[in-house]
Amino acid sequence: MTDADVDLAFDNQEYLPAVAQAAETGDVLMLAYVTREALERTRETGLAHYYSRSRNELWQKGESSGHVQHVEEIRVDCDGDSLLYLIDQEGGACHTGYNSCFHRTIDGEVVGEQVFDPEAVYE
Repeated sequence: MTDADVDLAFDNQEYLPAVAQAAETGDVLMLAYVTREALERTRETGLAHYYSRSRNELWQKGESSGHVQHVEEIRVDCDGDSLLYLIDQEGGACHTGYNSCFHRTIDGEVVGEQVFDPEAVYE
């Protein structure tokens, strides 16, 4: 299936938000953006690819850390303007070392688990 099989509503900059969710537990791990190329690479390789708006480049999750995301399924929301990647995460999803990027409450309380030392991984 290609994105022509489903009506995808990329924004005016050609991005779609993609939520990465652990397929086994349902935990929401992260939110990132994809372009058509990132989505195509994800579908070709089975590994999550995203687009960094700050670095203006395509990237594969885990490229530098080894903490890759194996994509089991890609779902599209009803409006076609966001994606859900059901994934099997190796290591932590967050570059800060936590299992999920959503490891803090709005009040700053840490509620997640740190699963790796980012200084050791990103030397």
